[in-house]
Amino acid sequence: MKQASGVESYRPSDYPPFAVTVDIVVFTIRDDRLQIVLIQRSAPPFERAWALPGGFVQSRENLETAARRELQEETGVQAGPSHLAQFQTYGDPDRDPRMRVVSVAWWAIIPNLIQPVAGSDAAFADLIGVDEVISGRVPLAFDHRQIVIDGLEALRTELENSTLASTFWDGEFRIRDLRRVYEVVWGVDLEPGNFQRKVRKIPGWLRATGRRAPGSGGGRPAEFFLSEAREAQRLNSPLRREQP
Repeated sequence: MKQASGVESYRPSDYPPFAVTVDIVVFTIRDDRLQIVLIQRSAPPFERAWALPGGFVQSRENLETAARRELQEETGVQAGPSHLAQFQTYGDPDRDPRMRVVSVAWWAIIPNLIQPVAGSDAAFADLIGVDEVISGRVPLAFDHRQIVIDGLEALRTELENSTLASTFWDGEFRIRDLRRVYEVVWGVDLEPGNFQRKVRKIPGWLRATGRRAPGSGGGRPAEFFLSEAREAQRLNSPLRREQP
């Protein structure tokens, strides 16, 4: 008797069906606050509740394509993220009341993000402060508050270990601008002189443009820099997070 191969013996009906979704935590700094893009759901479950942009992965679509598509469809964000990465998968059996849904979470950075515009199945889209979400003052649908908490921790850790902070700026920046990214994301105040000495010692990060900010009297005008690399580079000596 011919033994059945693995493919021949496999029956999809032996396994329970479930869906795969993507959820995206989009970070930007606006009005000197760390903010994320949220949408208000236009249909059940959690109709009119705030949620992360995201949705179901289509059958012939990879995960990154799905994340970019859902972000554009639900928020109108056309600019590609300067950073986009997976950070965790969520698969609690009861996380979605409709059916078993496993979600792959992404976090992204978009500098100078303009006001998002709702589309697709979103009733409204807006930029909301991360602190509003984590504190619970702005409740989210599903397990999206936990996804935001985990995404923020991923961002904070990445700032310790790479030059990612410069991707919050679309173009040239001063060292004080870079320091402010760390302060806003980490929620701490950093000593300016110490921070400047640290980042200037990191090879391959800062490239001077030769331009300086207009003088305001007294001190030497601040230099403008660009990041040497198009993408964030790993740091040989991490910038350790200071506790508030």
